[in-house]
Amino acid sequence: MAVDDERRAMSLLHGLLEEAVAGRGRIAVVTGAIATGKSRLLYGFADEAFEHGALPLSAMGSRAERDLPLGVLAQLLHNAPMTEEHRATMLSLLHEGARTHLASDPRADAIEHVDVQIVDALCTVLLELAERCPLVVAVDDMHLADRASQLCLAYLARRVKYARIMLLLGTPGHQGHPPNLLHTEVLGQPHCRQVRLGHLSQQGVAERVTLLAGEEAAARYAARCHEVSGGNRLLVDAALEDLQESGAPGERYGEAVVACLHRAGPEALLMARALAVAGTTSAAARLLGRTGTDDGDQDRPHEGRPDRPHGGRLHAGDQDRPCERADAARAEQALAGAGLLDGGRFRHEAARTVVLTGLDGAERARLHRGAAELAYHDGAPVAVVAEHLLQAGHAGQPWALPVLEEAAEQALRDGDVEPAIEYLKLAWQACADERRRARITTTLVRAKWRINPSTPAGHLAELTTALRNGNLGGGDAVVLAKALLWHGHDADAKDVLARLAELGEPDRETVAELAAARAWFRSSYPSFLSHLPVLSEEQASGAAHSLTVGRRLESAGALARALAGECPDEPAATAERVLRGCRLDEMSMDTVESALLTLTYTGRADRAAPWCDAFIAEAASRHAPSRQARLSAIRAEIHLRRGDLAGAVDDARRALEIIPPASWGVAVGGPLGSLLLAGAAMGRFEEFLPQADRPVPEAMLETRFGLHYLYGRGRFHLMAGQPRQALRDLRLCGELMRAWGLDTPGFIAWRLDVAEALVRLEETEEARLLVEDQLARCDRRCARVHGAGLRLLAATGEPRHRVMVLRQSAELLQSSGDRYELARTLGDLTEAYRAMGEFRRAWMVGRRARALADECQITVLDPDLAPGEDGEGGEAEPVGLRPVLSDAERRVAALAADGYSNREISGKLFITVSTVEQHLTRIYRKLNVTRRTELPADLMSRQA
Repeated sequence: MAVDDERRAMSLLHGLLEEAVAGRGRIAVVTGAIATGKSRLLYGFADEAFEHGALPLSAMGSRAERDLPLGVLAQLLHNAPMTEEHRATMLSLLHEGARTHLASDPRADAIEHVDVQIVDALCTVLLELAERCPLVVAVDDMHLADRASQLCLAYLARRVKYARIMLLLGTPGHQGHPPNLLHTEVLGQPHCRQVRLGHLSQQGVAERVTLLAGEEAAARYAARCHEVSGGNRLLVDAALEDLQESGAPGERYGEAVVACLHRAGPEALLMARALAVAGTTSAAARLLGRTGTDDGDQDRPHEGRPDRPHGGRLHAGDQDRPCERADAARAEQALAGAGLLDGGRFRHEAARTVVLTGLDGAERARLHRGAAELAYHDGAPVAVVAEHLLQAGHAGQPWALPVLEEAAEQALRDGDVEPAIEYLKLAWQACADERRRARITTTLVRAKWRINPSTPAGHLAELTTALRNGNLGGGDAVVLAKALLWHGHDADAKDVLARLAELGEPDRETVAELAAARAWFRSSYPSFLSHLPVLSEEQASGAAHSLTVGRRLESAGALARALAGECPDEPAATAERVLRGCRLDEMSMDTVESALLTLTYTGRADRAAPWCDAFIAEAASRHAPSRQARLSAIRAEIHLRRGDLAGAVDDARRALEIIPPASWGVAVGGPLGSLLLAGAAMGRFEEFLPQADRPVPEAMLETRFGLHYLYGRGRFHLMAGQPRQALRDLRLCGELMRAWGLDTPGFIAWRLDVAEALVRLEETEEARLLVEDQLARCDRRCARVHGAGLRLLAATGEPRHRVMVLRQSAELLQSSGDRYELARTLGDLTEAYRAMGEFRRAWMVGRRARALADECQITVLDPDLAPGEDGEGGEAEPVGLRPVLSDAERRVAALAADGYSNREISGKLFITVSTVEQHLTRIYRKLNVTRRTELPADLMSRQA
């Protein structure tokens, strides 16, 4: 209703008042839902009535005073001006009427239960007063007035037709409220007029927002205010405040919702609470009408609870007084009339939230328990049923356990790890079957592992006990063994594997887990491989009974073959095929990890990088920090093999921040080793020294992760100038790799690093033999290792062959994409050129080496590689370079160095293509280069 509607209502009331003042008594019944402005209209008109010569007498009905006989009439008469004699008589009548009413049956409708003579005498007091002065008798919330006062006012209404009295009554109307005397006795009177008020229209909301906050606020917020309020003035005002402050309905809106609910009455409040739990009014009505579904005294309503209505008929979970359909319909009408509902739901989540907050724990649990049962029998999605069970904290029904398990499985598939964990915890608490409980615990361990691997550690002892008692299946026993190994509990893991062998003929699931575990142990825990039960050929061939299991087997097998030194093409192809069909569901992390590492260790780090980035983003979006950390550790390895040292540091640190080092278990060697390798290469020894000295689990040296750590720590000591200490770690790393059959150059080329340490100890002959051994173990497809090996071979060979070998090394490393190793080779090549007196070549190669070193953030490059400085702070050109080229040649060389083709240079300089080619031939000969990529990039700035 807009401002104009309010004016029309006020105008109508003024007209009725004029008639009443003239001696023709009138009745006005103002009806409308909550916050439609009834009270403001009543009291505003009563104030104006005094200015028109009428005496206003006002009273208000109240739920708290409904049992106080004649309480509303007493409010009216106490405010009336009268002599002391009349007042004493009036008080005596009120006292007698109250006493008579209390002695009667309050449920009866007959007027005689309030003495007719008393009613007549009380009304006579008002009629006599009206003879002296016109009266406006205004009663707000008439529906909440005590019954005795209602009877008296109905009696008065029949007698004011020829009195100077205007009877003004406010009520919500019939909607949402049962009929009362107002409807049966008053509205039917011929001198009665009904004034209906409604909520604000969209235009009315805009006018109100403009009035309260201005036109700019109305343009921004009016539509939203109408949407969340339905035109309810109280909600409009509150929503406007919240929107101006935070941009969304919040605390003030919630407070206004609570105020509306309490004004709507107990039945509406109960419906709102059920609606907040059930979601829709139809479901809420059924929830309130449930019978016989709660058992146990703890689930019954408590006597005398203040939130229970007196005389109401809606009782959530009450077995003795079910909800009547009419009661529920009226409650829904009251909520809708208050503007709180839209399509049978709360208009905004803030309303639902504030209602739920007002529920005590027992009431909320009872409602959710009933909602769970209704949702289950209605065939609702398991997630909906499980959420109600979770909020109820109860899963005692026979159907509840499978619902929680299915909901957890579905949540894990969708990446909703936290809800899945809560469902499983409730299922675990409710499950009495030990074998089933062990299965639930295994799933819970897997789910918690996604958040933090250390979180489920407390369940491992429980699962171990379940295995000893024969309550843990073979497949779950394999999962338990892997978890124990992760945390470094070697003895317990061996005991689990031994008991697994005693379980007899394995079932299909156990066979699949064992087959996948064998390949996984082969690549990650090789020293434990002998403890796994051996599968027959028939069992092994039938292990891949599903697509998910098949991918796990393929991926783990590809990594095992890659680390065993097989031809890298086939494992890499398998890994890429597996990755194309993978998602990070509850079973595939090992699959993804093995496939990414297969690509990385077969010299295809460039192909692994985009896959790894995509899976990291997916893990972050699915709120799986454990997986995000494990993938970040792999990404750090990929960065290292591409010479991106800063990227390796960032990802390794991220992995150790997401999962603290203590929670990584034996796998901490992966990110820790990468961090040490990158820090050593960058020359940041003091910064990374604490990582080199960090205590690590002793069991880590029984795993692939221990090899990463030994290699990283060995390289750190080597680059820090401690070759003998480095040799201990590097040789131990090599011994373990050979013992476990993982001695492949694509994984860790430990011989090269041992050789480098020996070179620094001037034991060049042994170093040369190790380098030759390493080169014999890899072909040119291992470009990165081959290139690094040639660099060390040059360091141990004759000086006259050094340039040729280093150039071969640079070509291989250029193709491999490892910028760090390429920078080291170019640094050695610079020194080799300088030793041969080829200073121009030394200058050009050294400049490129310095650029790569800066790109990789290497701070330990030989200072002699740094270009000299001219008087202006730029790079100085070697003596004799400037007079070599003519001006025409310099212009051609500058454009060629910038990447222009011969035809493009011809067009820019207005010369023929043949002339460009002749110039370039002379330029290459004069500068002693073979290709345009070796040309100095700033020739034009070096004028003679």
